[in-house]
Amino acid sequence: MNILFISRAYPPVIGGIEKQNLEIANSLSELCNITVIANTRGKWFLPIFLPYATTRALLAAYRYDAILLGDGVLGATGYLLKVLARKPVVCIVHGLDLTYKNVIYQRLWVKFFIKRMDKLIAVGNETIKQGTRRGIPESKFVFIPNGVTPPARHKKYTLKDLEFLIGKEPRGHILLTLGRLVRRKGICWFISNVVGTLDREITYIIAGDGAEKSNILSAIKHSHLEDRVFYIGQVSDNEKQLLLSTADIFIQPNIKVADDMEGFGLVVLEAAASGCVVIASRLEGLTDSITHGKNGFLVRSGCADEFKLKIESVLDNPQERTCISEQARKYVVCNYAWPAIARRYHELLADLGSGS
Repeated sequence: MNILFISRAYPPVIGGIEKQNLEIANSLSELCNITVIANTRGKWFLPIFLPYATTRALLAAYRYDAILLGDGVLGATGYLLKVLARKPVVCIVHGLDLTYKNVIYQRLWVKFFIKRMDKLIAVGNETIKQGTRRGIPESKFVFIPNGVTPPARHKKYTLKDLEFLIGKEPRGHILLTLGRLVRRKGICWFISNVVGTLDREITYIIAGDGAEKSNILSAIKHSHLEDRVFYIGQVSDNEKQLLLSTADIFIQPNIKVADDMEGFGLVVLEAAASGCVVIASRLEGLTDSITHGKNGFLVRSGCADEFKLKIESVLDNPQERTCISEQARKYVVCNYAWPAIARRYHELLADLGSGS
């Protein structure tokens, strides 16, 4: 089977969609012949990339059984390929692909271009709900979660390694949050409402970058938690693995933010795959990535008492914590490893491609 994959976000640019698109391409290449047309230069290059990719795809479409688009921004390209090349077009859609608050985008991309794709691969069930609210038939959607590459387990990190990374000796148990720092992640809320109620011998580490950085630093200062909460900025892949390997609990305290939903919780899957116990908000796409009691725990979003009690329960039972982390790792490997996810993509594309 021959697949054309078009991605407007691709490494070496760093980001969640970029990483996912690379993994999709690599995993599908094990199952079929795949050609990738990708933007490797970032958002500034999109005005050049979009017409280039559309033209190149139109000229080459006759060689392919089906076309896969990396996200909804490529909806217009997909529509032209569907109409002019008469090939089945499948588009991966994330939450923001459907909820982006722009009148022109909503009327053209969401209600016209994206709606006319042959199939939409939703990375979360909340994305499907948002799509149906905007007039896209539910039958257009197929839920296929993001995949994860389980880390190699030969590297052993210690608290000394962690101390070298954060520049201070960590005290007691380690809580960790990492990823893109935006308001919906709930980090400021967690600092202001939960951390101060926990045992003082607990260290909370925040890694990543984003628009919420200054608010996070202010929340740490205003809560007088400078000796317990450490923001360390953007980290490399090796540093990320160090953090996940040495943390006791990964915290994902998302809160509800209008027009900014969590399409899927990829970082919590990565944390669970690394053997880190996950405690996350029972909200939006996080409920697709975490199955309560299997690969982590879900608590009510915005409920400080539930977060506090669950954190204390996990930390107070080290033997149970070890069992939970191993169970979670196995669950993620079995259900979310990229080879299994790629097979689901391939089955969908093969089914559509056979009728082209």
